[in-house]
Amino acid sequence: MRIGLVGYGHGGRFFHAPLISSLPAVTFVGVVTRSPERRQLLAAEYPGVPAFDSIGQLVEAGIDVLVVSTPLKGRPALVLDGIEHGVAVVSDKPFAADAQQAQTLITMAERQGVRLSVYQNRRWDSDFLTVRKLIESGALGRVTRFESRIERYSPQSVNNSSGGGFLRDLGSHLVDQALLLFGPVNRVYAELDYLEKDQAFDNGFFVSLTHANGVISHLGGSCLQNTPGPRFRVTGTQGCYSVDGLDGQEASALAGLSPKSEGERWGGEEHRRWGWFEQGEVRERVPSERGCWNQFYLQLQTALQSGGPLPVEARDALATTRVLDAARLSFERRQVVELSPFESHGTKSE
Repeated sequence: MRIGLVGYGHGGRFFHAPLISSLPAVTFVGVVTRSPERRQLLAAEYPGVPAFDSIGQLVEAGIDVLVVSTPLKGRPALVLDGIEHGVAVVSDKPFAADAQQAQTLITMAERQGVRLSVYQNRRWDSDFLTVRKLIESGALGRVTRFESRIERYSPQSVNNSSGGGFLRDLGSHLVDQALLLFGPVNRVYAELDYLEKDQAFDNGFFVSLTHANGVISHLGGSCLQNTPGPRFRVTGTQGCYSVDGLDGQEASALAGLSPKSEGERWGGEEHRRWGWFEQGEVRERVPSERGCWNQFYLQLQTALQSGGPLPVEARDALATTRVLDAARLSFERRQVVELSPFESHGTKSE
């Protein structure tokens, strides 16, 4: 399989290139970037992987998959360009600025017969995989409340436009995970944080989701939090699971490591970073599952070669986008927003 990448900024350089280059039986064909600085970085970090001026040139070089990792503002147009060239496309998240834009991309992909997926890599975070295992095994009993947050102190991220604000950017991960675990949402309530009144993009959010099955999800994110809360706290009738900190794959990627360089060490969490199961006086460590962001691309390979399901279906991303749109509307109106069943469900709706 031959894969090409559009963009060699933070996302392309650290979250895609290391995984693509680690895949067995895959050729990393090249990167579309016109920046002289990023071309120099590419040449130093991936000798022999050429830079291209356009998607058209990259397609002419021969690719099976086009991965688009650029700032949100221009990303949908690049995704559409890839679709029109007839190659499978992976879009970085957030998938689109709103549900209408997301639906347009999905419609065009269906018309062209192009497979379209969205890079929701945090489905393969160590802590999230552990949460899924505990829920599916019944260890927590019936889950009643799901709390999920990503909080940092990073003042330089205030008003960062690349992901369209923290709600749209980090929120796309948290909403996707909540929908994957608990299904469609009926009600959405949200609060957004702005450091200045005229600030274009939010720097923090709180979102409450009421799922159709009765579970309540509380989701939060911030770039100005000095004391982060638990990454996950999942409350059930038979106990509670909580874990602090972030999955270590991000730190590993930023340090220049990859699944190829680390092998079996990639994605493993040392025991001091494991979470806790608690019920009354019982408190015990829960070994963390091994994180595996590379599973996204491994499953993508299988899907495109066999015609099977994609690792993340575009309509799942559409459902997430609809929930994020409802959260924005809730904040603007200062009220709970009701969703119809199909709006937060990833299945196709006409």
